Order: sequence, then C-alpha cells, then structure tokens
Amino acid sequence: MAEEHRCQTPEGHRLCVNNCGFFGSSATMNLCSNCYGDLCLKQQQQASMKSTVESSLSPSSTSMITPVVENYAAELEISATEKKPKIQTSTEQQPPPLQRPNRCTVCRKRVGLTGFMCRCGTTFCGTHRYPEVHGCTFDFKSVGREEIKKANPLVIAAKLQKI
Repeated sequence: MAEEHRCQTPEGHRLCVNNCGFFGSSATMNLCSNCYGDLCLKQQQQASMKSTVESSLSPSSTSMITPVVENYAAELEISATEKKPKIQTSTEQQPPPLQRPNRCTVCRKRVGLTGFMCRCGTTFCGTHRYPEVHGCTFDFKSVGREEIKKANPLVIAAKLQKI
C-alpha cells in the first residue's frame, strides 16, 4: 500500500495535460509553465497572421499599394534610360585626402600616430602636448564659461502677485 501512495500525486498537484512530466495548475489550464508559454505564443502568432491576412484582403489597402508599385516601375524605366555610367577622365581632379601633420610644431620631431592634437589646431609630441609648454593661443577660460552657461541655464522664478 505504501507503494501506491508514492505514485499518486497529492490533491492540489496535477500533472500537465500534455504529459510532459511537470505539474500544471488550474490557472494555466492544467498546463505547466513551458507548455502554457508555448500555447500563448502560438495564439499570438495565429492572431497576427489573421490580422495580416485580413488587412491584405481589404480593398482600401490594395488601392493604396498599386500606385506606389506603378510609380516605382516608372522610376526604374526613367533611371534606366537617363542615367548612364559616368566615366572619370584624367582632367577631373579629386580632392587630396585630408592628411594629418606628422611632426611636432615646436621641435619638428616625427610623431606618427602618437601625435597629440591641441585645441588650437596643431599637432605636438609627448613633451610639447601641454598648453603651458607650447604657448597655446586657445582661450580655455572662455570655452569653459560657455560650457557652464549651456549646462546651467539661469532659472528665474515667476513673480507672485501680492494679494
């Protein structure tokens, strides 16, 4: 008799209806959480498929799609006839690529990729990178003041009317 009681589930617990081996609950239609999640996902997919089919069958949506397709086809015909590939001739000059200076402005030492660009617009080596060392002309104080003004706008409360 003891063996019979081990195989039976207690009163409040029921096995999943899909026989997956987990316990289900009455709140999830006697399904376990995995099976219930799959069921909800299938229902959502069916609902979205149904709404897309209904919207594609409505006459107002097909009348809106047709002019767009016709306009696109007309654009393709025009672009195929008018646009021809442009052949570049030797007389046309391309602008040279923007090249970064590779020497320090003060000591003319080669800096390569490790050069430091200052806010004054020049490149310096590691020893001349500080504004105090290279005699920078950039006004850091005014830029700092402007940033503070933008970050902290003046807040003025509305005046109250006296009663």
